[in-house]
Amino acid sequence: MPAWRRTLYILTAAEFIAVAGFTVIMPFLPYFVQELGITDPDQVKLWTGRLFAAQAVSMAAIAPIWGTLADRYSRKLMVERAMFGGALVFMAMGLVQNVQQLLALRILQGFLTGTVPAATALVASTTPRESSGSSLGILQTGIFLGASLGPLAGGIVADSLGYRAAFWTTSGCLLLAGLAVHLLVGEDSGRPEHPAGRKDGRLRDGLLIVLRSPALRGVFLIRMLNRLGTRVMGPMLPLLVQQLVLNSDRLATITGVVTGSGALAAAAGSVFLGRASDRFGHRKVLVLCTFGMGLFYLPLALVVTPLQLGALQVAVGFLMAGALASIAALLATQVPEGRQGAVYGVNTTIVAGANALAPMLGASIAVWWGLRAIFVVAAGLFVVGGLCALWVIPSSAPDACPSK
Repeated sequence: MPAWRRTLYILTAAEFIAVAGFTVIMPFLPYFVQELGITDPDQVKLWTGRLFAAQAVSMAAIAPIWGTLADRYSRKLMVERAMFGGALVFMAMGLVQNVQQLLALRILQGFLTGTVPAATALVASTTPRESSGSSLGILQTGIFLGASLGPLAGGIVADSLGYRAAFWTTSGCLLLAGLAVHLLVGEDSGRPEHPAGRKDGRLRDGLLIVLRSPALRGVFLIRMLNRLGTRVMGPMLPLLVQQLVLNSDRLATITGVVTGSGALAAAAGSVFLGRASDRFGHRKVLVLCTFGMGLFYLPLALVVTPLQLGALQVAVGFLMAGALASIAALLATQVPEGRQGAVYGVNTTIVAGANALAPMLGASIAVWWGLRAIFVVAAGLFVVGGLCALWVIPSSAPDACPSK
């Protein structure tokens, strides 16, 4: 087996475990906020938005630095940092006594974690460019499979043992994933070819590469719009489920099934649409998937049962995977060799910026106009993203950028 394939499969398995751990508790965070003493419905929405935004803001600030360090020293080390750091933070989260302490730890989580961008940069730097779409699709499959299993397992743990046990489950998953990467991924995997400390990996390099490339600028614009669309409802989704099921004593389990169904469909979409992206063109698949998400988000505003919500989540999840695989492949084919960490650091900052804005935007819309209005706003964001993919991204982007 080629070394890059071995690295891909190990990282896919590690990300499956890590993301399953992250999603054990994240879909149920609004319920934990209520357990910590926040009972007013509007305050629950606002605190939920703050908690999701806080982690994203700190991640946006630190991501370019981590990306630059990855290019200068070791991309494998960045994966280990994200996983082991997350294990420590989530262990502490299970001990908080109020929502303010939880907010402080969410900020720390953003500074330390980021397993997905770290693993993506490592895979992108070791995979042949002609296989980038399918390889990143395989990685996304592991991520989405973890995201489908985590909420279901978390719902069972939370309903049976409480939300604090779910935080400790997350910590254990991240520790296991970090050990797998440390022991099984070769020390040279993802290590830059230039000597450590060489100034080629400066922080500004990633920004300059993006600013000088129209294709990369277009990809990042679509990345932000799509991320805003998918994340604007995410933190509020458990509250909508709570409205639909009323007094169910298995609320966390039902929420886990609804959340996990979309992620499971995304896992299937990552493989199928990742290969389609390599075959038919990354831009074409991106356009179709982005418009498709806009189409399916509108009826989400009209659901009256958890079953309807879950069914539409399946359709959206499948298309979202295609959009993500196409964006990841476009980035991989446009980034100069040896600069993956810097550019993926910029990518993480953009994603984290959208993650910071989306929860507060969603919470504000929910307070002003109701939870269902968020779906309409998200649909509009996807339509704009699809139009930008048509107009901004070149129809025949080159397979690779020059190395300098």
